[in-house]
Amino acid sequence: MGYLMPGDDEGIDAMAEASLPAAPRIRRRHLWVPWLVALITLFLWWLVTALKLFPPVALPSPGAVVHQLVVTATIGYSGSTLWADIGASVGRITVGFVAAVIVGVPIGFWMASNRVIFAAVDPLLQFLRPIPPLAYIPVMVIWFGTGELGKTVLIFFCTIPIIIISAMSGVKNVQETRLRVAQVFGATPLQQFRYVVLPSALPEIFTGMRVGIGVAWTCLVAAEMIAAQSGLGSMIETAGGELQISVVFVGILFIGLIGYLMEFIIRTIEHRMVPWKGKA
Repeated sequence: MGYLMPGDDEGIDAMAEASLPAAPRIRRRHLWVPWLVALITLFLWWLVTALKLFPPVALPSPGAVVHQLVVTATIGYSGSTLWADIGASVGRITVGFVAAVIVGVPIGFWMASNRVIFAAVDPLLQFLRPIPPLAYIPVMVIWFGTGELGKTVLIFFCTIPIIIISAMSGVKNVQETRLRVAQVFGATPLQQFRYVVLPSALPEIFTGMRVGIGVAWTCLVAAEMIAAQSGLGSMIETAGGELQISVVFVGILFIGLIGYLMEFIIRTIEHRMVPWKGKA
């Protein structure tokens, strides 16, 4: 296969840009729908509590939850404020999840391009993937104690299979014709990876990241409920034991909001880096 001469990168850039569809326009006319759903849900919640269909100890009213949110944010609960618990949880999940992406994506690429590596890693990956996070927690506590490292490693360990599989799937779904065209233009293996393989694999990688962030939150909350003195999971566990259901709802609310925000950030980056997704 021939190689490009210096200065021919512009030709490859033009070829790559020409092969990608134009970025779709963002439609804003349906942005009111989520707000409407949220208002309807809030109204139904208030209606159920106002009619006293459930006792307050089981289902607190929206007003009680808002009051408890203010209390936990200002005074705190169980020796820690809401913001401190949020900071602890977000810090743990960010470190573990980013580490899983940094390590998992190259492993997925490597497995997709090397049959020996695939044969060596895939059986272990498929063996570990179905094991639930709760099964790992006792081992992590024994190995790393109840400090930050154990919870970060748990998030990393439970998230990385998803990232690896998504990266590997993205590489394997690269169209052979695109590689052939790049070879005809004299692209080197590195240029083929940069201009063909990586852009084609990015949609699958971002999908894996969006799924993985949800799994990461599941792992984190499970770990914090069992072996942590801070964090949203620890707050929920303590409040549940004391039948402070309003505090539990505050924790659930912020887990959902922060999880949605993280998924939204990943989706926004995806739209900027992979504007052609769904248009090819």
